[in-house]
Amino acid sequence: MKLISDEILIDTGQQTPTHKAIYPTFEGFEFSNPSAWTNGHPFELYKKMRESAPVMWTPDKRLSSFWSVTRYDDIKAAELAHSSFSSQRGSINMGVPDRKEWRPEKLVPAAFNSLINMDEPLHREMRMQQSNFFFPAYVDTLRDKVGLKIDSLLDELEKKGPVVDFAKLFSEELPLFTLCEMLGIDEQDRPQVKVWMHHLELASQFLSNPWQTFFSEPLFPLRFNRVVSDMFAYGERVMADRRANPRDDLLSVIAQSKLDDELLPQEFLDGSWLLIIFAGNDTSRNSLSGTIRLMTEFQDQRAMVLDDPSLIPRMSEEALRMVSPVMHMRRTATEDVELNGQLIGKDEKVVLWYGAANRDASVFPDPDVFNMHRDNVEKHLAFGHGVHKCLGARIAKMQLRMAFERIFDRFPDIAWTGKQKISPNSLVHAISSLQVNLYGVGGKRPVQVAV
Repeated sequence: MKLISDEILIDTGQQTPTHKAIYPTFEGFEFSNPSAWTNGHPFELYKKMRESAPVMWTPDKRLSSFWSVTRYDDIKAAELAHSSFSSQRGSINMGVPDRKEWRPEKLVPAAFNSLINMDEPLHREMRMQQSNFFFPAYVDTLRDKVGLKIDSLLDELEKKGPVVDFAKLFSEELPLFTLCEMLGIDEQDRPQVKVWMHHLELASQFLSNPWQTFFSEPLFPLRFNRVVSDMFAYGERVMADRRANPRDDLLSVIAQSKLDDELLPQEFLDGSWLLIIFAGNDTSRNSLSGTIRLMTEFQDQRAMVLDDPSLIPRMSEEALRMVSPVMHMRRTATEDVELNGQLIGKDEKVVLWYGAANRDASVFPDPDVFNMHRDNVEKHLAFGHGVHKCLGARIAKMQLRMAFERIFDRFPDIAWTGKQKISPNSLVHAISSLQVNLYGVGGKRPVQVAV
């Protein structure tokens, strides 16, 4: 079986487009620089691009330059034309460096050898084998466990309140629990997963700002390679066990999966389970934190939900649109192809900016205003579109809805204090810290009175 990592398109350093750019280029924001995203999405620039340069040639001095796509309809068109805009040719990552820079040795190939980077028909074949764990019937089996976990996390918030870090104490914990339940990761192994996630997130920060990372965690550079080695050793061990002793869990499904009637090689096994636990965690936790932030900024919408909790599903959809937790996906042109009048050359990179599409005023009037009563509230592209639409969308929505049913029931005045930290990350809107007061801005813990 051929590995995606063996045939992937390496960045050539291309700086000028094959065909003349018909739209202007707006500079001043380094899209590929993780540090540029620590203030959130560049919504004003998105607006300018949508209006005047919807398919914009975007310089990148680090790797190859690329086309930025910002209009809703253009992104949907590119997602549906998957034979012309490939996920597999150059992966979903904005750049693929030279192989001599692939370190740690197993980590970079694992990022390429997974479902998210496959084209049809392999993508559909792999997706169908895992799909039972993302259908409504299975999601329903998780509800009671997720509900109990939410309650226990809220208990912990209350003990440590009134001012707490919602991102660390709640948003990071709930998705990790849910994903470990789905995968079937044993209880005693779950603390290791937290360690792995922490170090992989720090790796992104280290590449962006090594000194800041070093000062916050001086031993990180010494520990990182060992942590990654432990992670892959665990993957090899657990996958071998699930092949020999399958259980009713997603790890077993991955271990038993086949492509072209062959069991997956270890490289695909590594990429598959890591994709689910890391991608699933990032998107859900940032949606949870982002929704708290929005409900503080749009008090009228919060009042509606408190008055009628049946609106929480609509609130969740509108929050996903405005947060846009996954900021982009990348495609690679398999042939010369036209998009909104712009001719794109074969093998050129095309980056789809979901945060821009979700604020497209031609689709969502007054896009910067939270309005859960929009007629098209579910039409956002937070989970992508077409064959590559996020397989875990139902799980993410279930967590978001259940969390806010319980949060607003218990802490109706919960409010963001204005303090937050967004980590350097060009793929997801990484809210690593979000300070809230459980009882409202300046609120104090209610005094218990003996009756």
